[in-house]
This record gives sequence, structure tokens and C-alpha cells, in this order.
Amino acid sequence: MEERIAVCPGSFDPITLGHVDIIRRAARLFDVVVVGVATDAQKSHMLDIDERVQLAELACADIDGVRVEAFSGLLVDFCQQMRAAAIVKGIRDSSDIAGESRMHAINAELAPGVETVFLIAVPQLAHVSSSMVRWLNELDADVSRYVPEAVAQRLRHPR
Repeated sequence: MEERIAVCPGSFDPITLGHVDIIRRAARLFDVVVVGVATDAQKSHMLDIDERVQLAELACADIDGVRVEAFSGLLVDFCQQMRAAAIVKGIRDSSDIAGESRMHAINAELAPGVETVFLIAVPQLAHVSSSMVRWLNELDADVSRYVPEAVAQRLRHPR
């Protein structure tokens, strides 16, 4: 039997507890979940790609069937390279649905064999986003309730 593989993509700048929850839930649905850390040239990142990959690996270390890979270019090309049958995206609110449904339509045209699966954020994490964590961190607020411990430590001790 062939493994059911999904890609859970994002910039993960930084990875949050909301991301980890979606990844953990995806791992219950698929044999393998590849956390695809995007090297998005259109964004300026707080953390470099190596740090984002390392922190994602630490955050997901206790989740069976998860591996972390950096990628650039089209998500659907990465999915095909990983032999993924699905893209898993977290949805926090109605504004996420609008943007993600447009991306789903484009991805479905470019790679009809790759399905998109939306997982709704749990209520206690629906307000958490990487941009919110970055903003709070810039204001020297404690972000430890929103991110895995390794991320909180890294943000408290910048390089």
C-alpha cells in the first residue's frame, strides 16, 4: 500500500502553536506530513530559512510521520516532488477562507491530482499568527503562550 503523503506549507516565521496543532492533526490523517518551509522571496523574514527549518523540526519532533523540508518555487511543484496527494492548510477565520480558496483554485488548475484539505483552527489558537507573534516580540512582550518553547527561547535570545 502506498503512503498517503500531505504537505503542510508555510513560511513559519516563526512556527506557532497553531501551526503545530494543524500539523499534529494532519499527521493523524496522513501517513507522512511534510512541513514545507517556504523561502518566499516576496517576504522579508525575521528568521532565516535554516532557523525556520530547525525550529519547525524541534516543534514537530514528537509527532510521528512528520518531516521538515525547505522549498522554493511553486507549492504544487514541491508537492509533486514529495509525491504528496494533498496540501493541508489551517483556517483561522473567514478572511483565511477567501485567500486560501483562491490559492486552492490555482493549485487545482496547476496540479489536478493534488487535493487541498482545510483544517479549522481550534478556538483557543484561532487568534494566533506568526505576524502577531513577530509584532508582540518587537514590543518585547512575552510570546511563550503562542509558540513552542524552542521558538520562545530563540526569540528571547536573538543571534
